[in-house]
Amino acid sequence: MQKLLQRLEHFSQVLLSPLSYLSAAGLLLVAGALLASKPLCQVLPVLQWGPLHLAGQLLYNGMMALINNLSVILCVGVAAVQARAEKQEAALLALMAYLIFLATNHTALEALGLLAEPDSMTGLAGTGQTTILGIQVLDTGVAGGILLGFAAAWLFNRTFERSFKGVITQLYSGLRWSFLCLSGLAAAMGLVFCFLCPPLQRAVGALTGWIAASGNAGIFLYGFLERLLIPTGLHHLIYMPFQFSALGGTLTVGSVTYSGAYTVTMTEYTMGLPLSDSIVWMYTGFTKTFGYLGIAAAFIFTSRQENRARTAAAMVPLAVTASLASITEPIDFLFCFLSPVLWVTHAAITGGFMVLLNLFHVRAFTSNLLGSLVFNLSAGAGRTNYPLLYLLGLAEILTYFVVFSALIRLLDLPTPGRETPPPAAEELPIDPADLRRMIQALGGPENIARLDNCFTRLRLTVRDASLLDMGTLLALPHKGIVLQGQSLQVVCGLNAARLRRALEEQLHTAAPV
Repeated sequence: MQKLLQRLEHFSQVLLSPLSYLSAAGLLLVAGALLASKPLCQVLPVLQWGPLHLAGQLLYNGMMALINNLSVILCVGVAAVQARAEKQEAALLALMAYLIFLATNHTALEALGLLAEPDSMTGLAGTGQTTILGIQVLDTGVAGGILLGFAAAWLFNRTFERSFKGVITQLYSGLRWSFLCLSGLAAAMGLVFCFLCPPLQRAVGALTGWIAASGNAGIFLYGFLERLLIPTGLHHLIYMPFQFSALGGTLTVGSVTYSGAYTVTMTEYTMGLPLSDSIVWMYTGFTKTFGYLGIAAAFIFTSRQENRARTAAAMVPLAVTASLASITEPIDFLFCFLSPVLWVTHAAITGGFMVLLNLFHVRAFTSNLLGSLVFNLSAGAGRTNYPLLYLLGLAEILTYFVVFSALIRLLDLPTPGRETPPPAAEELPIDPADLRRMIQALGGPENIARLDNCFTRLRLTVRDASLLDMGTLLALPHKGIVLQGQSLQVVCGLNAARLRRALEEQLHTAAPV
């Protein structure tokens, strides 16, 4: 169990590096969403000014380009973090491998006759396929990028130092050999995914019929799976059939029949008709609008006192992004891998509140906070029962806050802000002699299997813990040392990244003393 927890912690730390920029991206995304918001423009006419509106669109679309390509970012970031050395080369090769993976997957889908035809209204959503960097491929969510990133790093670490004899074969030694190996890996994964993913997608899609026929139990499972499957990209196969096909209900007006929860609901709204039960399948926006505010509050409340201001600065923009723009990925990926217990709980709360909305016969819009206010006020309380929507929204915020806070503290979960607080801004001096002594105390360069860092700690994995000279290590400048099996953490504050780079240079240039 301890090894499993250590591996989960390492897995989460690897993802932290490429995801650490999302809090800043979320801040810009909120600013762009507000400046470009149509409902807000109706309230604040100044936002209709052309240059200001354009600035909002530029910010919003720029940040959404990052959100929509998280799989690419995670693939490159994971490979760079996991590489033992030549991290920039590992990142570049991972990017090239990802492009090969995309092209191979597209080519294989085309050759097998499996390419989906985009719908005029929904595009590729609900088909199990998507477009990444302009290439139509199977939709594997961020899971595909993460898997390829780890595989690329594993293969890179075993190939980048390989050398061959001979005039011709020498040309393909080292990094070029890594490129050849990674190209083969990426091509193989692109092909294999064509056979592995469709059966899984069909299995998920088969659930939709049962969900539609199972009343509140089906509604709960609908909300639960829609959240749970986000990292895999399979959540599209849950909600899309309900929102854009007859599974979500039908409405006949004269000789015209409208199908799908979205189409039915918007038609009822524009025609002034009573809002039917079809809107239940639109409640996926409820937790986005309200729940993430409670999640952020729980993370801030349970963070260390020293980290609380920093945690709030990171979490508040992300929570506002979720509520105002329905963009939840920046928060989702901060804890879905770090704390799987919280992620499953999150999915269960989402499903539970969808059932409550149905039981209390709420028929209000829940797309995002501003949008729901505009739509619900214009539709009227009689048609929507929107006062109860916002009361349940407050209840959901409180539920998330209480449940998440209790679980985080009870299970000591490593959520944002609970890491060891960084020391004061002082930087530890980096003496080359100390670095050489540290390398020797670690058992020499050959005993160092992995070297990386988080915000405040140098993280090492050694091949043989018995070779460690703890007396020498403890005598070197640091803020604390944590040893667990073959994993060693050196607490050095905000100096961690600089110390790692200095050690890497020593490992490449200095011989052990």
